Amino acid sequence: MRQNTSNPESGPREEKSKTQGSQTLQRGLDLLDQVIDGPVKLADLSERMGLTRSTTHRLANALVERGFLTFLPREGYQLGPKLLQLGFLAQSQADVVQIARPHLEALAAASEDVVHLGRLDGDQALYLDKIPGRRRVEISSRIGDRHPLTSTGLGKALMLDDPEAGWTRLLESERENGTHDADPATWLERMRGYVAAGRAFDLEENEDQIRCVAAPIRDASGAIVAAISLSSAAQYMDDERMASLSDEVRAAAQKVSADLGWTPGVKSPRRPVRR
Repeated sequence: MRQNTSNPESGPREEKSKTQGSQTLQRGLDLLDQVIDGPVKLADLSERMGLTRSTTHRLANALVERGFLTFLPREGYQLGPKLLQLGFLAQSQADVVQIARPHLEALAAASEDVVHLGRLDGDQALYLDKIPGRRRVEISSRIGDRHPLTSTGLGKALMLDDPEAGWTRLLESERENGTHDADPATWLERMRGYVAAGRAFDLEENEDQIRCVAAPIRDASGAIVAAISLSSAAQYMDDERMASLSDEVRAAAQKVSADLGWTPGVKSPRRPVRR
C-alpha cells in the first residue's frame, strides 16, 4: 500500500507564503510612489510608509539591487534607471490609435459629431483615425489624409507648444502656396488664445461650413504627440456650443494622455522652430 507522504500543512503554508509575497510586492510599489518627487531619506521614507526603519531599509535595498531605486549619500533614495528603461519600452509599445479609440468613440457618441485623431507629419497633420457622427454631415477627411496645420483645428492643437516664430513661418509658407488665406495678425492672436485655453478651433478655415474643436494629447514627458478634434457643420457649431464642447474635447484628450503616462500639469518646454 502506497503511503501518503503529503504534508497536510503545505496548503495553508503555501497560501500564507503567497499572501506575504503579495504584501511585499504591494509595499515595494507603494515605496516607489513615495520617491516620485525626488530623493527621500530613510527616516522620512519609513514614516511615510508606516513601517519600521529596518523593514523599509530591507525593501529599499531590494529595489536598489534590481535597479528600481538608486541611493544617494546624504540625500536618500530616488527612482532608478530600470524604471527609465521600462518607461521607454512602454512608450515605444504604446499604440496611440488603439489607446485613443475608446475615448474617441465615447466622445463621438456623446456629441453625435465626427471625431478625428491625428499626429504631426512634417509640416502637415496626418489623420490616424476617424469616428463617424450620427448627424447627416459630410466631412471630406479620411484616415491617411494629410491637411495643413494652420487651417485645421487638429493641426493648430498639434502646434500649441511651438514658438510664435514657427507659427509665422508655417503660415507664411501656406499663404504662399495657397493652402490657407488668413490674416496673419488675426490668426496669431487666435493662436495665443488657443494656447491659453489648451485647445484650438477651426472656424471654417479648412472646409467650407465645417467647424471643429481640437485638443492636444501629451505623452509622459508632457510633449504633444497627437491631437483629437471634434467636427460638425457650422449650423450645429455656434460659438456657444464650441465653448461648451471645449471642456469635453480637452477631457477626452487628457484621458488619452493619462493612458500614455502623462501626469496633469506636466508640459514640455516649447519646441524649437521647425525648419
